Amino acid sequence: MEKDMQATMLALISKFGYLALAALVFLENVFPPIPSEVILPAAGFLASVGTMTLPGAIVAATVGSLVGAYALFGVGRVLSEERLRRLLASKPLHALGFREDDVQTAVGWFRNHGAITVLVCRCVPIVRSLISIPAGTSGMRLGKFSLYTVLGSLVWNTVLCSVGYFAGSAWSQAASSASGAIDAATLVVIAAAVVAAGVWVVVRIVPSIKAAVRSEGER
Repeated sequence: MEKDMQATMLALISKFGYLALAALVFLENVFPPIPSEVILPAAGFLASVGTMTLPGAIVAATVGSLVGAYALFGVGRVLSEERLRRLLASKPLHALGFREDDVQTAVGWFRNHGAITVLVCRCVPIVRSLISIPAGTSGMRLGKFSLYTVLGSLVWNTVLCSVGYFAGSAWSQAASSASGAIDAATLVVIAAAVVAAGVWVVVRIVPSIKAAVRSEGER
């Protein structure tokens, strides 16, 4: 299963480049069950064979991380903790791999350690995405949130992309099977997921982010 996912990520990023990488990392941030531990080393491997550059891969991944973090930050601004808990208890989100306990862990870390957890937790699987929700709920300033998110994501993305880059030979088997890993139907499904996530962000989250920006400017 993991090899199939590696091949899928390699094929997507190889075919669509930096845009695919940013979109996959965005999805990984919005839907934490998608593992960046597979996406980023795949990008690093492709950088090692010249499909993209390592700095370019890191930048594209960081852009995707920031946009995904804004989505969950907006969720935190829109939903109270109680409403969020009820939402996470629903069957659709359980089916997507969300767990109420994971969000409660992120909320607990934020309450105990404050805004700095947005920076530190970017290097902690699962929590690295969900920490954006309590940041939004708490009313954390957007400028500080953005800075901490970029810095923490930059570290995480650099480490994992570099792993794939410098261990390129370990990815050769997955790369050789990548060309046949994705058929047209799979590409359609993935593209539809990216589009749906983008529409959801524009319709539901962007207005909240704009309101946050206006509020920031009035302080």
